[in-house]
Amino acid sequence: MVDRPYLSIGEVLALLLEEFPDVTISKIRFLESQGLIDPERTPSGYRKFYEPDVERLRVILREQRENFLPLRVIRDRLENGQIDDSGALTPPRGIRNVTVMDRDIDATGENMVPADVEVPTSHHPAARAAASNGASNGVSSAAPAAAQYFAPVEAAPQLDIVPDTFVASELCSIAGITSKQLAELESYGLITGRGSGTTALYSSSDLAVAKVAVGFLARGVEARHLRGWRQSAEREAALFEQLVLPLLRQRNPQSRQQAATTLTELSALGAELRASLLSAALRNHLEA
Repeated sequence: MVDRPYLSIGEVLALLLEEFPDVTISKIRFLESQGLIDPERTPSGYRKFYEPDVERLRVILREQRENFLPLRVIRDRLENGQIDDSGALTPPRGIRNVTVMDRDIDATGENMVPADVEVPTSHHPAARAAASNGASNGVSSAAPAAAQYFAPVEAAPQLDIVPDTFVASELCSIAGITSKQLAELESYGLITGRGSGTTALYSSSDLAVAKVAVGFLARGVEARHLRGWRQSAEREAALFEQLVLPLLRQRNPQSRQQAATTLTELSALGAELRASLLSAALRNHLEA
């Protein structure tokens, strides 16, 4: 139990894994980068997830899994209220804009609508577009009887695939670095692409490193100076791996989840310790 009103990203991951076994911390961070969630931050920069944040994450992940909605569509519908981030799913594609009529059903399962009954489908985007085009062409808005029975089916949007890899040009564009700076970061082992040249692929971790590195580069810290952080991180990771190795060897979902949570907590503690030590080392300058 934690004696605070919010959860860390590792604690959120532990809550979500039972329903969404494939979710990762990188996926949560990616959703934040796409503007779907906006957790608060501590003064040290760590994310603070409250209950509404966790529920919003559940809704987003369910919409992807149940309705196969692209992230941009989920974001837009969350913003305009079409998706209830308290947990309600949107209707499946193709029936969202069709008004269900309480009519007799024929043997095929279709509605039998009398010819004199108008089916209200004008609110559907395709219907509005058709009406607009008809008006501009001087065509009557009255449609044939058969066309009045069924609303046009909304075309299924293309799926958004959350990128796990990037080519060099994509990484440079997103991170805001030049190809020369990317090459320097690679030469000192801060970023490691798979392949070479324009076909090299970079991971989401490489992108995260590049985004931070660009801040150092802009302040006159060269890529070669950043090697110390890489070496320190590798030593820290090796220590943490030794601590959770017994859990990983058990090879069951509960142990792996516990290992992931432990690694996340250790990583957060390590970051806090580094920040505290650095603050102590620079105290004289910061207090001047």
